[in-house]
Amino acid sequence: MKKSYKQASTKHDITEQNIRPWHNLASSDVVAALDSNPNGLSQEEATIRLEKYGSNELADEGKISTWLLLIEQFKNILIIILLIAVIISAFLGEINDAIVIFIIILFAAGLGFIQEYRAERAIQALKKMAAPLASVLRDGEEIDVPSAEIVPGDIIIIRTGDRVPADARILESQNLRTDEAALTGESVAVDKSETAIPGDVQIGDRLNMALMGTVAVYGRGKAVVVGTGKNTVFGSIATMLREVKAEKTPLQVNLDKMGKWIAIGALTLCFVLAVMGIFRGHEPLEMLIWGVSLAVAAVPEALPAVVTISLAIGVNRMVKKHALIRKLPAVETLGCTTIICSDKTGTMTQDEMTLKKIYINGRIIDITGVGYEPEGSFYHDKKRVDHTKDAELFKFFQSTNLCTDTKLYKDEDIWKIKGDPTEGAFIVAARKAGLETDRICSVNPRITEIPFTSETKRMVTIYKEPKGIVAYSNGAAEVILNSCDFIYRDGREEQLDSNEKSKITEVIHEMAGEALRVLAAAYKRLPDDFKSDGSLDKGMVLVGLGGMIDPPRPEVKHSIQICHQAGIKTVMITGDHKLTAVAIAKELGILKHGLALTGNEIDKISPEEFEEMVERIEVYARVSPEHKLRVVEALARHGHVVAMTGDGINDAPALKKADIGVAMGIKGTDVTKEAAEMILTDDNFASIVAAVEEGRAIFGNIKKYLVYLLSCNIGEILLMAAVILAGPLFGIGAGIIPLVAIQILYVNLATDGLPALALSVDPRSKGIMKEKPRPRQETIFTRPVISYMLLIGIWTCIAPLTVFAWALNFGKSLIEAQCLCFVTLITIQFFNAFNCRSLDKSLFNLGVRQNRWLIAAVFWELCLLLLVVYWPVLQSSFHTYALDGIDWAIAVASASTVFLIAELYKLIYRKSTLK
Repeated sequence: MKKSYKQASTKHDITEQNIRPWHNLASSDVVAALDSNPNGLSQEEATIRLEKYGSNELADEGKISTWLLLIEQFKNILIIILLIAVIISAFLGEINDAIVIFIIILFAAGLGFIQEYRAERAIQALKKMAAPLASVLRDGEEIDVPSAEIVPGDIIIIRTGDRVPADARILESQNLRTDEAALTGESVAVDKSETAIPGDVQIGDRLNMALMGTVAVYGRGKAVVVGTGKNTVFGSIATMLREVKAEKTPLQVNLDKMGKWIAIGALTLCFVLAVMGIFRGHEPLEMLIWGVSLAVAAVPEALPAVVTISLAIGVNRMVKKHALIRKLPAVETLGCTTIICSDKTGTMTQDEMTLKKIYINGRIIDITGVGYEPEGSFYHDKKRVDHTKDAELFKFFQSTNLCTDTKLYKDEDIWKIKGDPTEGAFIVAARKAGLETDRICSVNPRITEIPFTSETKRMVTIYKEPKGIVAYSNGAAEVILNSCDFIYRDGREEQLDSNEKSKITEVIHEMAGEALRVLAAAYKRLPDDFKSDGSLDKGMVLVGLGGMIDPPRPEVKHSIQICHQAGIKTVMITGDHKLTAVAIAKELGILKHGLALTGNEIDKISPEEFEEMVERIEVYARVSPEHKLRVVEALARHGHVVAMTGDGINDAPALKKADIGVAMGIKGTDVTKEAAEMILTDDNFASIVAAVEEGRAIFGNIKKYLVYLLSCNIGEILLMAAVILAGPLFGIGAGIIPLVAIQILYVNLATDGLPALALSVDPRSKGIMKEKPRPRQETIFTRPVISYMLLIGIWTCIAPLTVFAWALNFGKSLIEAQCLCFVTLITIQFFNAFNCRSLDKSLFNLGVRQNRWLIAAVFWELCLLLLVVYWPVLQSSFHTYALDGIDWAIAVASASTVFLIAELYKLIYRKSTLK
């Protein structure tokens, strides 16, 4: 008699599922605890539970309004000041200025809006990964229902190719294997069993659980649903994604501080100067226009645009190097990264099982080549083996290839396998020896097969050959060895005694110690009336052993060395086993003198202890998403700029929390890509090195632009302040100003325009990857940078002021004096643009021809200046006149002195840093 489901569901709160250790309980106890039964729920009870506990979906909680996202972009202080400048300029009739500034504002704000809008799509990607339909038992019958209608207590049927619709406890497993790489990082499909598992084990070791979002790759199973929606491992990751707050990049922090500093200082000074001008006899309206013009010149309104253009150009260069940037500030963040936390499977490794060693006839044979590319050679004691004349090698590959259902094929010049990865490793190795599986298998007909199970740990195929029936078996090395009484040696079958078995067992342990997955191959001749009655558990003939591994990408080791030179530490974080992770880490040069911990070991130490030792840990194995997030947060508290790479769903929260998340483009999940700032289109760890180099170069160019722009702005403000506050000291009468409003705006256009943009694309300096990352707390404005800006700013004031005072005191009219001051100021900034290509290297060493964009920009601005000076239509508006040769000589000679001042500063700086 069935239970009253309606009454039962009111007694038991199934939300308890999220914290109960279902893997510890016997399958019957789980079914009872969930008030279910092996025949499934009734449709009526399923409807009640669906209403009570909600649909099996990842809900959109707290979705941010699109309009709010847009409004947020206008809360930057520089943007606010520029909006005020737009209003005042429009009110005073300066429509062109207002339009230009407003376009810049829209450009910068629009970019930020797009970035944040795309980031919110991470949850949508998670929802798309849910299975659309699921097979369940309702009222004792199997039916297909939308996965959103799955409820706790449902009995689900899982078959090969199915995506698991919810977290479930296995009730029956018929050789069921699931691919959990996206959740746990495990590179090999996991065998599932209904047996209870004691203790508090990590997710990857809960072999009696089927997890939402994973895929069944083999077999069939029945399971009872224990968690749906947000109460699944999958759902907990979605929750973490919502809770993780994206950190501001170092560049954003620097620019925010700089923007406030510049804005407050410039506005205060401009107000003071305008008031002083009124007291010295200028008209209030004239000083208002003049003050707004000076404020616009002082505030770097082109800063958002230039930074955006710099990053965008860098992004285009990085695309050619297989790195796709989703969020522009991430480019700069890469440049100051101190630690890269990288997933192993599919990131540092090929995610393609490869046979590395074979033990046959008492010999260890090493095999070269990695992945599914059938290219490689065979070596024994570093001497090449002629595989065409090696009978034992042929016999080994014959045995392993006759015991497989996996196929090797080529898809658009890329070798792939269809089937089990471990079987694929044997097939690829055989192809390296010139043997094709199809040919081997087609010689004799296959009679039957006994599939691999988690209990037998082997696969057996039986063929009818001319000399009789033969069984071939592949599987776990210890299992196969125990079934063998003979060994194939020197072309014949010999007795396998206990001493020989002990030696082979030692070989198995040695291979396992190298993190190789060890399998064995054997065969046995059978009578014609053979029946599967246990006779395959003895009397087998051992052919050999095969040790395989998911190998490191060949270019990763070199990339890690370059990162080390650049002061960047690489840390491996994986869900794979510790032994495998340590072996790969040592081979890549990651694990040298540091520690290797598992998730369980992390759980056993206190947060304080972990915080203290986190910088010494170089390998993390068997970790959960929570552990990855904890590692990233601990490293950040130590002041590190952390990059996290990965391809699985389990990596998404840590990628979002890290300063920069790097997802794999080919094998990465949509969730990971949406949470990341950068995507590697070739899944190549080496592409990160190119991205780091580009990030450093971009930040250097942004700094060049800022130093150039602000040193020029300081000079402009000091020039105006000096005349207004201390004009009589220079022989300048009251009521006289060196530049009128339109000249100030033009100077601003000339300096903020093309020369600044040209500096933002300056070629990267040599040896940039041998420099250590700058500290997170270090701003753009270091002491040397501030010293340079002040020195050049003061000289940018002195040179034009001297020319202006000379002109007034030696017979020039006010308009002529203002014109000379105007031309000198623009010319000095042209010289300064070339100076700013480096703050420590001499221009004589750098040369002037490397940045052709800068040469073109200065030439264009010079042409415009000649137009303003010599075209009569513009002379009255700009207070200019036709300069003669002597006037130009005075202006250019005065301006060129800034080059000498900058070279002297660089010389002193270089000598001081050598001490």
